[in-house]
Amino acid sequence: MYAPPGAFSTGIEARRMVDTNRRHLRGAGGTPGGVGTFFLGFIMIVAGGYLLTDQVMVTSGAWRWGGYNAFGLSLLPLLLGVGLLFVNGRSLAGWLLTCAGAVIIFVGILAHLEIYFRPTSLFNTLLILVLLVGGLGLVVRSLRES
Repeated sequence: MYAPPGAFSTGIEARRMVDTNRRHLRGAGGTPGGVGTFFLGFIMIVAGGYLLTDQVMVTSGAWRWGGYNAFGLSLLPLLLGVGLLFVNGRSLAGWLLTCAGAVIIFVGILAHLEIYFRPTSLFNTLLILVLLVGGLGLVVRSLRES
């Protein structure tokens, strides 16, 4: 039972119980900024990012080399490497050809991607950009020391 100091005249001073593990609740990122501001900004960034990626079209072109389709040529190192690895699983040449073939195919896919922004209205474009930049500003403000 807790009694305020001086409540008893026994000469033993009542001690106040103190929680030494109590920490002050801090805002986003350990700063005094607002958690609500952080989450509002985060939601705005997610919405703007979704709308932006929804407007992007990604296509790929043909792999041309000298006027001919070159995708089959990019498979040769990979297939030779896999063949060598089936013969000897510790073959250094097999591993090098397999890795080089995989890298050639991956780089070829990335190099032949064509990315377009679909035609949209000025209002939609401004809405997307305001959501992205405004959300980023709110997140930065919530993480900043005040």
